[in-house]
Amino acid sequence: MKARLKGRPAPPQGRSVLKGRAAKGRAALAAALLAVPLSLVCLVAPADAATQLCGATDTVSVDGGEYIAQNNIWGAETPQCITVDGTSFTVDSSGHGNSTSGAPAAYPSLFKGCHWGQCTTGSGLPVQVDGDMPSVTSDWSTTVTGSGAYNVAYDLWYNTTPTTSEAPDGAEMMIWLDYQGPVQPAGTRIASGVQISGATWDVWTTQMDWRYIAYVRTGGATSVDDIDLRAFTRDAVARGSVEEDWYLIDVEAGFEIWQGGAGLTTNAFSVEVGGTTTPPTDPPTDPPTDGRACSATLRTDNSWNSGFTATVTVTNTGDEPLSGWSADWTFTGGQQVVNGWNATVTQSGSDVHAENASYNGAVPEGGSASFGFQGAGPAPGAPAVTCTAG
Repeated sequence: MKARLKGRPAPPQGRSVLKGRAAKGRAALAAALLAVPLSLVCLVAPADAATQLCGATDTVSVDGGEYIAQNNIWGAETPQCITVDGTSFTVDSSGHGNSTSGAPAAYPSLFKGCHWGQCTTGSGLPVQVDGDMPSVTSDWSTTVTGSGAYNVAYDLWYNTTPTTSEAPDGAEMMIWLDYQGPVQPAGTRIASGVQISGATWDVWTTQMDWRYIAYVRTGGATSVDDIDLRAFTRDAVARGSVEEDWYLIDVEAGFEIWQGGAGLTTNAFSVEVGGTTTPPTDPPTDPPTDGRACSATLRTDNSWNSGFTATVTVTNTGDEPLSGWSADWTFTGGQQVVNGWNATVTQSGSDVHAENASYNGAVPEGGSASFGFQGAGPAPGAPAVTCTAG
């Protein structure tokens, strides 16, 4: 069972202060203060100086309190130290050796929002997950290593109310940009080839103490610019992992580490929360219409003397999520469908009809789903496909 830190870290130790005999009068006290060597002032580190965190629950506020860095060793008792310098940090040392078939040892990270009641300032969070949800975008640059077992992942938390001092009771969303070693998200993969924010993702889900959904990027990336976290949220809503009346309360970015990890670095991290849209004051002249729409394309992937394989991609071109879809096309060269995957594909004469599988019918705005099939006969090329939104 996946767990997270569920309490505030211990308060920092107080600074040392000068101690001595009590002065007998105001003049003596003033003289004593003037006698303090100026060099003692240099012992106080500036607020933005690099800070090393080694305790399991150690945190430090950075960038004027807009972000908090956390060492966050939660799945092991092995040591780990990170050095934080503004919105960047490096894993200095790590003694982790967790099995890759279980939970990670730690998630050193930066966050904006509220993590188990510990909150940053001026974050713009929480925001409600509904039709007026503001844009939430992020830039993140990392440096990774070629050894160990870890991921490079966002961690977003959703709660049924705007605030909580404990574990969020809604959902956890992880967005894996990259990973090293034989690791994978919790649960089972329910979709592949999902297009969100300019990249392609596999989708995994399971049920913990909260709903869990993870997106794993195809090909991997160590940095992103303006990644659209609202688009991921809408996709999760369409899949039933997040509810529209819940609240996004926290955005985190870091490394889930199973083994090794020393040298992993966040070079820079930022989250931008935009403004909400304002509904019109006057009702529209025309009655509202169903905003669901889709398009589809067929691509031949491979062909040989007696057959071929092809992929059909369905794209949501409307302004509402799809709850289902179907695709239709006509063969002109006597081709026959032999079998299909990720959809139910049937054929009558030269006409072919395909309907979504139970796990890929939900497609968010701008998103896509794909299915494939094997056929007998000559390669069909790219026949026109009609898509119907459900």
